[in-house]
Amino acid sequence: MRVISQPEFEREAKRFLSGAPVQDGPMPYDDLVASRASRPDPDLAGTPEKVRIRAEMLLPLPEAPIRVRLYRDARSTPQPLLLWLHGGAFVGGSLDDIDVACASLARRTGLTVLSLDYRLAPEHPFPAAVHDTYDAISWLEEHGEAVGGDGRLIAGGQSAGANLVAAACLMARDRGRAPVARQVLCYPWLDLGTDSESHRRFDGIDGVQPGRDEWYRSQYLAGQAATPYSAPLLAPDLAGLPPALVLAARP
Repeated sequence: MRVISQPEFEREAKRFLSGAPVQDGPMPYDDLVASRASRPDPDLAGTPEKVRIRAEMLLPLPEAPIRVRLYRDARSTPQPLLLWLHGGAFVGGSLDDIDVACASLARRTGLTVLSLDYRLAPEHPFPAAVHDTYDAISWLEEHGEAVGGDGRLIAGGQSAGANLVAAACLMARDRGRAPVARQVLCYPWLDLGTDSESHRRFDGIDGVQPGRDEWYRSQYLAGQAATPYSAPLLAPDLAGLPPALVLAARP
């Protein structure tokens, strides 16, 4: 494992956290629904770069049709596909929240990027979002040429989205399917417990609120015990999984 430190991002992270709302404890349901529908602040999120193709479609997945937003800037097809999942602690977030990131990824990598609008708790608790992610990966493996794919598939996400990618890769391995070629896990929430050194050191610092996180977990698990498919760090064996680029932050 190679660790690369980028201390120049500290100022940007502190600026973002200074403007983030503080929530410690439950969020009223009406506020949660409103937060999903709200547009991201362009002062924080930025403005999406222009791409040649930006379109929405429905993937016909087994449990429910799921919306994806497709970004392509490369002039030639086919291209490798990148499935990307937003964060939001399993209860929030939207395709709009990562519009800037996905457009930038498409422009700067030449990949075709698909942003997945997976189902959210509490309306759809675990394992709905994991199934959406696994089923989307399976569909793209089989039908990727329909969206300009060349047979190569990468999956990544942020926070809860990274959790879902890691869990879906575990599920694919356990079911005898070939996982994606690579994982890109940005500040992944891989352990839903609180008995860790990072929790003991940083709870209550820079927006990390233990009461808030416990509420998120309760909405997602809905009384179920955590398993490797909800908390991938519980997996006893990580053999057979695709290589992962893990991006993390520290104070």
